Amino acid sequence: MTLADGNLGLNYNVTSIVLEKNIERRMKALGLTEGTTVRLVSRKANGTSILKVRGTRLALGKEIVTGIHVDGGTV
Repeated sequence: MTLADGNLGLNYNVTSIVLEKNIERRMKALGLTEGTTVRLVSRKANGTSILKVRGTRLALGKEIVTGIHVDGGTV
């Protein structure tokens, strides 16, 4: 499943990131790597998702979160 399919308030573990190489590199520089725990905080009407990653909040567009694959969510 992708992070775009996730439910708000749950924690997910990133299993893979399938994006353009330059975007993938940027995500890794921000700490979003395979095995990282991500919390889906909110989702805006325009598709932007707010994530909490390693104590920092990131706002990512729908195109990016659809390329982030995660396992099942936990509370």
